[in-house]
This record gives sequence, structure tokens and C-alpha cells, in this order.
Amino acid sequence: MDWNDIRLLRLDYWLPLVAALVAGGLVGIERGHSGKPAGFRTHALISVTSALLMLAAHHQTAWIGDVAGAEIVRIDPVRMAHGVLTGVGFLCGGVIFREGFTVHGLTTAASLWITSALGTLYGMGFWSVAISGTLLTLFTLRVLHLIDRRLPQREMAELLIRYRRDQAPDIAVERKRLQDLNLAPTAFSARLLQEGQVVEHGSTVIGGSMDQIDGLVRVLRGDPAVLEFEIIPRNN
Repeated sequence: MDWNDIRLLRLDYWLPLVAALVAGGLVGIERGHSGKPAGFRTHALISVTSALLMLAAHHQTAWIGDVAGAEIVRIDPVRMAHGVLTGVGFLCGGVIFREGFTVHGLTTAASLWITSALGTLYGMGFWSVAISGTLLTLFTLRVLHLIDRRLPQREMAELLIRYRRDQAPDIAVERKRLQDLNLAPTAFSARLLQEGQVVEHGSTVIGGSMDQIDGLVRVLRGDPAVLEFEIIPRNN
């Protein structure tokens, strides 16, 4: 045993771990501030874990050299990096979920994945790339998010409308109503529900702004023939 390796303040071990903690914590603070399910502690733990495993792989001779002999030790940190990122991939899959027609959690999953990569880089001691990656990650999550909100976008929403069977309009009338609101519907689906007493029309509508979607809500709310309706934005 090398007693130098159990000193608590060995800088070549502590500096990468502290840097990984700071980087993961910063990404986690941004995610937590945005109200995402994986926040400060989750990102910090993933980053530190990745750094720990990479440090263990990079310093194999410190914990296996005396047992196996230096002649058979093969230091290959890349294999550990592959294992870390593969394992985190399964964790990322757990934060992605579907609600109706909308998929949530993709950005959070990507932030977990890149946080693991940052921890791996700090554990390797690849400081220039690790620090640059941290800054670019924070820039992407915060600054590009603000820019993205100001870019012109087409709003999409899934639409379901249920009518009494004897009051349900034709598909052509339904389409004309949406076009009058400057909404472009895709092909309509139609179903009979509740033993044929209710007609359901479904479509994806595309508009230039959420104001047009809001206008559709007001129209449907004021239509006495409408029993129920659902409008689920895809971009949220």
C-alpha cells in the first residue's frame, strides 16, 4: 500500500473531484431554476461519480499495481468512459416521458448526459476541454433558451372535440372553422363513442402563434354542441 494515496489533501485527486462537483452543480442549478425534475444534487452526483470512476481508471497502478504487478496492468480509461456514459444513458431514459402527444424531459436527459461527460473529462484531467464544455453547456441551457423563445415558431397542438351525435358537424365544416381562425389542420380522424351517442373528431392543428390556439379555445367553449374538447400543445 502506498500511504501517500490515503492522504486526504492529495491535489491530483481532489482538484478533479471538486471541479466536477462545481460543474455538475452549476448545470443542476440551471435545471432546478427552470423547474426540471433533475436538479442541483442529481447533476452534482452524476458529475462526481463520473470523475471518481475516471480517476480510479486513470490511477490503476495506485490500487492494483502491488497485487498484479505492473507488467500486466493495462491502463485504458476510455473503456471506463464508455461504461460510464452507457450507464448514464439508462438513467437519462428514466426522465423522458410522454404525456398525450407531447414528449417531455429530452433537454433534462441531455443535460444529465453531458454532465456525466464533463465529470469524465475532469476525472481524466483534460482541463481545457472540460472547462470549455462547462461554459458551453451553461451557455446552451440558459442563453440559447432565451434566444429560442424569441425566434418565430409555428405552434402545433393536438385537437380532440366530442359532440352529441345529432349535432356533430361535417369534417368539411370543422376544417373551415379552423381555417377561419388561421389554423391549418391535418387529416381528421373520427370515432363513435359511448355506444354511438358521441362523435369525436381529432386532428393536429398548426398556427403561427398561441393567440390563434387561444382563439380556438374561446370558439369551442362557446359552442353548445361541444360536449368536451382537448387541446394539447406539442411545443411545451
